[in-house]
Amino acid sequence: MSGEEEENAAELKIGDDFLKAKCLMNCEVALILEHKYEQLQQMSDDPMNQVSQVFEKSLQYVKRFSRYKNPDAVRQLCVLGNLCPETVEEAIAMVPSIKTKGRAHDDEAIEKMLNDLSLIKKFE
Repeated sequence: MSGEEEENAAELKIGDDFLKAKCLMNCEVALILEHKYEQLQQMSDDPMNQVSQVFEKSLQYVKRFSRYKNPDAVRQLCVLGNLCPETVEEAIAMVPSIKTKGRAHDDEAIEKMLNDLSLIKKFE
């Protein structure tokens, strides 16, 4: 962004720092802030001066509005939405972690996800 243009989030003029930034979900931000909070707690000698009020409010906000507790599951769903597999077998072949990582889904749950995605698919 040139020095003459003023940043304005309402008009999506957000500055050069944000042009290459990765979008994070609230649950991911909560994990990052919680880790930083623990670090600050350990480093501070004065328990009353550990973190700023803005930091605390930000952490409270992302915890409160974090609708998804498992970011990997949301990413798997996004990948499936982008790849548009038609069968459970295709979905597992494209996203093997859907069967193996963390809370592995059974074939019935994967089928339901595919059906739900097909209902909102845009056809041209």
